[in-house]
Amino acid sequence: MALFKRKKSEQTPVAPGEEKQGQLAVLKDALRLTRKEKPSALIWMGLIFLAVLVGGILVGSKLGHPVYFAIVSIPVAILVAFFFFTRQANSAAFASIQGQIGAGASVLMAIRKGFTTTPAVNVARNQDMVHRSVGRPGIVLVAEGSPAVRSMLQDERKKIERFVPGVPVIELIVGDEKGQVPLRKLQKAMKKLPKKLSKAQLREVRSRVKAVGGLQMPIPKGPMPTNRNVKMPKR
Repeated sequence: MALFKRKKSEQTPVAPGEEKQGQLAVLKDALRLTRKEKPSALIWMGLIFLAVLVGGILVGSKLGHPVYFAIVSIPVAILVAFFFFTRQANSAAFASIQGQIGAGASVLMAIRKGFTTTPAVNVARNQDMVHRSVGRPGIVLVAEGSPAVRSMLQDERKKIERFVPGVPVIELIVGDEKGQVPLRKLQKAMKKLPKKLSKAQLREVRSRVKAVGGLQMPIPKGPMPTNRNVKMPKR
């Protein structure tokens, strides 16, 4: 459900009651989006719940304790059904922005910690764009668009290397072709990158890269960029 959380205020403490209301809002958002993108997922969730519950009761009947196993099976069935639901909700979140302009930026900015992302630092007329994320692995340039976006990546790499020489620069292209990273796997690919910078070096790099700036471009509205489960990176 990490894709659905809404941003908290860093200065204002959240009361327990408000936090609970926020969690309910997150669940409502996830249910609404899953119902829209994957309507059969909710039916499967109910079937999974019943299957686990009935299975527990049958095992209990064979062991002579059907009531006890029925009681134990209820929370287990809820957990299994909820796990299935979270997987489907995340899949629905990606499906809702697939193909939209700036979808890659939405996913990058939904990374909970470790990276600071500046979306659309380089944009072409045909809506090809490059996003910049800074983290322990170094500077990650993520491109999305047509094959021509590779030249934009090279231009952005040269610009970054002038401002922050010696810092590792990684290039990723979002897409489903060979050598590209599918949108749904982008976060995982980012988190798998080897860490090359110390925390002190990272602070210095972020400070210097911040001076490079970026363009202000709209990114897809939806659960990932705006909801509470998306902890926007500190700047």
